[in-house]
Amino acid sequence: MKIESFCLEDTFRLGYNLGCNAESGQVYCIYGDLGVGKTVFTQGFAKGLGVDEAVNSPTFTIVQEYKGEKLPLYHFDVYRISDISEMEEIGYEDYFYNEGVCLIEWAELIEEVLPKKRTNIYINKDLTKGFDYRIIEIKVEV
Repeated sequence: MKIESFCLEDTFRLGYNLGCNAESGQVYCIYGDLGVGKTVFTQGFAKGLGVDEAVNSPTFTIVQEYKGEKLPLYHFDVYRISDISEMEEIGYEDYFYNEGVCLIEWAELIEEVLPKKRTNIYINKDLTKGFDYRIIEIKVEV
């Protein structure tokens, strides 16, 4: 499924809608360059799960845990991972195969440990259609 986003609010709303419908044990992998809106999408997703606190990119901590009204959210930013063993050190399997929901920014850096069953979200700019325009593609892997 491909969705057009014309502004930050559209990206936030898409994240919100997916968060409202998220289920226990789901893993969402977010792909996209710097500045495409991965964190905006995640903020909307968290709001959809009922997370009340501010959600920011956990770049220096790898994973941030949030308590949502519906489910816990485990927000990963693996941009600074230099070796896959760092994922093992934080106990990634405890998060991936848990009752919460995982959102992973820069998932391409840890492909070898990602579960086969996941939802991939690709966010891309198209500057020919405007500075704020994004095309967001959602693919469910089984």
